[in-house]
Amino acid sequence: LGVSISTVQADVAAETGRPCGPRFAEAVETRLLARYETELRPIPGAPELLERLRAARLPLAVATGSSVNRMGRTLALSGLEAAFDGHTYSADLVANGKPAPDIFLLAAARLGQPPEHCLVVEDSPHGVRGARAAGMRAEGFIGGSHLDGMRAQHAEVLREAGAERVLGAVEDLLGVPGLRG
Repeated sequence: LGVSISTVQADVAAETGRPCGPRFAEAVETRLLARYETELRPIPGAPELLERLRAARLPLAVATGSSVNRMGRTLALSGLEAAFDGHTYSADLVANGKPAPDIFLLAAARLGQPPEHCLVVEDSPHGVRGARAAGMRAEGFIGGSHLDGMRAQHAEVLREAGAERVLGAVEDLLGVPGLRG
């Protein structure tokens, strides 16, 4: 959760004691994207929240550990692509993926915002650590369906990683200082 495929490959290799095959990344992404075609849905309330933030003229970006291909497909399938005005950044674009701050610093720079003015909403402890390392505020988020059955446990993981708060639903984001638009 929240790391690049190269990090996943390194973790699998360390766990199994042998390197992943040359098509590992492609196979994982192909399987994920096939599931996304039928199962991916926006988190309830997310499109409306993004529209409110855009109307308030708050700069928005995606900074993901996913590949450019996976990020693009995810945003297109969820219908959220336009909300970010092309400010979508993948781990493919930086030297070091999460938990390094690189992807967050890239997004802030492209938005023309100093890191200390940025708020990151993250479902990954790697992302929380990366945001904090970038000098940004980090809020944890456990409202995605991929966390069904493990929300309480994952909330603690996000707190331990440095999340200021852990939010359970999109509506909870409306009370976050800096997002009241």
